[in-house]
Amino acid sequence: MMPAWQPLLDWWFGDAEAASDVAAQRSKLWFGYQASQDAEARERFGELSAQALAGGLQDWTEQAEGWLALILLLDQLPRMIHRATPQAFAGDARAQQLVRWGLAQGLERQLAAIRQVFVYLVLEHAEDLATQNLAVERFRALREQVPAAERELFGGYLDYAVRHQQVIARFGRFPHRNAILARISTPAELAFLQEPGSRF
Repeated sequence: MMPAWQPLLDWWFGDAEAASDVAAQRSKLWFGYQASQDAEARERFGELSAQALAGGLQDWTEQAEGWLALILLLDQLPRMIHRATPQAFAGDARAQQLVRWGLAQGLERQLAAIRQVFVYLVLEHAEDLATQNLAVERFRALREQVPAAERELFGGYLDYAVRHQQVIARFGRFPHRNAILARISTPAELAFLQEPGSRF
């Protein structure tokens, strides 16, 4: 019998095997904005994401793949389903707790490298410097573990982690979230938001 989380993992990662092929096929879903993709996420996985945000589906953590799927429902899917609203970040705290718990269990070691990226992205989303430092540490180690042919791809993920770390080191928060979360931006943050790439 197919696990309840399998359709989500199949949709998110596709059917390719090599990390470079998975990224080539799915990067637009992961990192690009299309209204149709947000709508598909909402229609197919909105109910599951709501359950996760309400504290449910804890039994998924009994297996590494289920743990990963629950992380996606808390961290990635709300950013699509609730884009540009405070609810987009509503699962971050629980996702971070789940990631730290799973890392202590070594669950990430049961996942392919390209899937580990979405474990460490949870850390990268944190408005906390210690957590950002851990994200950079994990992405750096991951880059060193992959075959040489895939090092450039994973180096790109590390570069993004470092950029996020630098923003938190400078501001203590992500300025591009301020408007969504009704936070008042400082003059330094407003100037930063005029810079290319400041909104990730």
